[in-house]
Amino acid sequence: MNNPETAGFTGAPSPGKRDFLRYILLGGLAAWAASVLYPILAYLKPPKQGEVEVSSVKAGKLSDLAKDSGTIVRFGNRPVILVRLEDGTVRAFSATCTHLDCTVQYRKDMGTIWCACHNGKYDLTGRNISGPPPRPLEPYRVVIQGEEVFISRNA
Repeated sequence: MNNPETAGFTGAPSPGKRDFLRYILLGGLAAWAASVLYPILAYLKPPKQGEVEVSSVKAGKLSDLAKDSGTIVRFGNRPVILVRLEDGTVRAFSATCTHLDCTVQYRKDMGTIWCACHNGKYDLTGRNISGPPPRPLEPYRVVIQGEEVFISRNA
């Protein structure tokens, strides 16, 4: 049992130079793959943009907005729908549908603000009147100074 040739042999091969080289090569390959893949994945992920705080925007000239029509205006990072009624009254609402955040549009033929995603409809006061939208559109304040139209948040 005490054979000098097998003394200290536990049955498992001891790690040798080949195993050491294998670990070094695999570690180098993993580091190379990470150094190539990380920039690619970082490029594909869009950066987070903070909310732009805006209190008022100039929407354009009143003469550019025909009666019984609507247009979309940027209010910071958000769209706002500006509607000029037949009587000349101008109203503004959030152009983001309260159902699934689709952009709404003014439909002259229906006389409503309409969401094309699921046929949601709002009246010209921003109140939801049909379809799946759960809440009314957020109103914005419209100020007309001379020929210029300004939109601001309701306080």
